[in-house]
Amino acid sequence: MVDALLDFMLGPMRVIGDVYFEYQIIFNSLVVGCALYSIIFRGKGTQQSSAN
Repeated sequence: MVDALLDFMLGPMRVIGDVYFEYQIIFNSLVVGCALYSIIFRGKGTQQSSAN
């Protein structure tokens, strides 16, 4: 049932979904790492510029 719904919703993008599910830990780690990087390094820059 779920497979049929995914085929209908994703259509030709199903192959990309399969790759994502296969390497989900790697992709999620990259997304979380990028988010933390932007929070840490962009957060410091905005605090310094607002103090001037």
